[in-house]
Amino acid sequence: MFKNFTGLQWKSFFRSSSLGKSLGIKIFMGFMAVYLAVSLIMSGIGAYFALEKIFPESGPFQIINRFLIYYFCLELFIRYFMQKLPVMDIKPFLILPIKKSSITHYILGRSAVSFYNFLSLFFFLPFCVVLLYKGFPVLNVLGWLMGIIALVLTINYINFLVNKSDRILIAVATIIGAFYALEYFDIVSITEYFGALFYRLYEQPYLVIIPIGLVVLVYWLNYKFLRTKLFLDATLENKTKEAQTSDMAWTRRFGKIAPFLQLDLKLIWRNKRTKTQVFISLAMILYGLIFYTMKDFGPTSPMLVFVGIFMTGIFLMNFGQFIPAWDSEYYSMMMSQNIPLRDYLESKAGLIYVSVVVMFLLSIPYVYFGWEALAINFACALYNLGVNVPVILFFGSMNKKRIDLAKSAMGNMQGASAAQFLVGIPLFGLPMILFVVLSWVGSFQMAISVMALLGILGFALRKPILDNITKIYAKKKYGMIAGFKEKNS
Repeated sequence: MFKNFTGLQWKSFFRSSSLGKSLGIKIFMGFMAVYLAVSLIMSGIGAYFALEKIFPESGPFQIINRFLIYYFCLELFIRYFMQKLPVMDIKPFLILPIKKSSITHYILGRSAVSFYNFLSLFFFLPFCVVLLYKGFPVLNVLGWLMGIIALVLTINYINFLVNKSDRILIAVATIIGAFYALEYFDIVSITEYFGALFYRLYEQPYLVIIPIGLVVLVYWLNYKFLRTKLFLDATLENKTKEAQTSDMAWTRRFGKIAPFLQLDLKLIWRNKRTKTQVFISLAMILYGLIFYTMKDFGPTSPMLVFVGIFMTGIFLMNFGQFIPAWDSEYYSMMMSQNIPLRDYLESKAGLIYVSVVVMFLLSIPYVYFGWEALAINFACALYNLGVNVPVILFFGSMNKKRIDLAKSAMGNMQGASAAQFLVGIPLFGLPMILFVVLSWVGSFQMAISVMALLGILGFALRKPILDNITKIYAKKKYGMIAGFKEKNS
């Protein structure tokens, strides 16, 4: 039965009308996967020797064990967004004499051979080979490796069980942040505690039965859950839930852009992909901790300009780069109505303005690392408001690829085109070059002052700038409509 299911999935791919596009994307992703696999293998080989030089007072193996807890938490966090769960159109099989248990085991079995599970193996297997080369006992190393593989599979099935649960996402992000805070402020040594637990798998290989037992338990929970959903009318039961709506009366104070603002807010809240962008934006406020805690970067480093642009403008980039593709399903209808295109774009800009202000307010605690951090983030926020918002709207006029909001939030290339790759140059490159040149010619204060002034000037001239961008959208309106109608684009 497994062979039959696999054959059907294979035929489904090669007989698809969008084979050319799917095959091209899969070839590209295949090259990227090979590159990533080779990089992880090389990292696994070199990790022992690198850690031996960086931490001569501690053993490399102990260091790896100490930070495994962060690795597993981050892996679950990343899998939530990136991993596509193995699904198949099971309804045709439910009316055939096929055991539901076979279908369930096939779905869970395919999940076990996910490429994400092999990523860990590409790193830990070469690392274990180096351990054996260094004289570590074979039985102990194999027990530790089997325990790691079992924990990776556990995370795989946990992700399957809590698929796309926003509460789980928030909980995992909170746990990671709490662990880091406890470690950073020397309250509790999380890495020491969990490092000792993982090292115990090496010292006593028979303890591998614990992570293996976790795999079996989570697999069984997944099986029981999926088995109860394999009915033709299972999806009909969900439709009895009472719908909750909101007229968002408070948006009326924004005048003529209020209807568009309501559409955007409802679109963001009701769709997984857009809602995920909001959660990612909020989580990325912690991105600065990676750089502000590094001694390699001074308080006036140009890299902190990149961090400031990124943190305060993350929603600008995640949401703004796909304007107006978010509305691709009904864009032709909107353009056929007597709807001012200028008001449509102004509502998009207004939503992004609010996001930049909110992200800057959330970044204020970085003043803990010095007043320079606050000054850079403030200047970057102003620069985003006045310069990067018009830039992102301008590049939006090049979007002609449809986005299906019903599909997974991340891990797909829908809506992506050359514009999404090119827009990063002016968004990040120009402010960093400007900062470096002005710092070299003048001073740090001069550099951030000019960036802030450019942002204020751009914001003051937003109306004539937006008028010119509207004219560009009007010229490309019919090309966008034609592009958004192509469902396989």
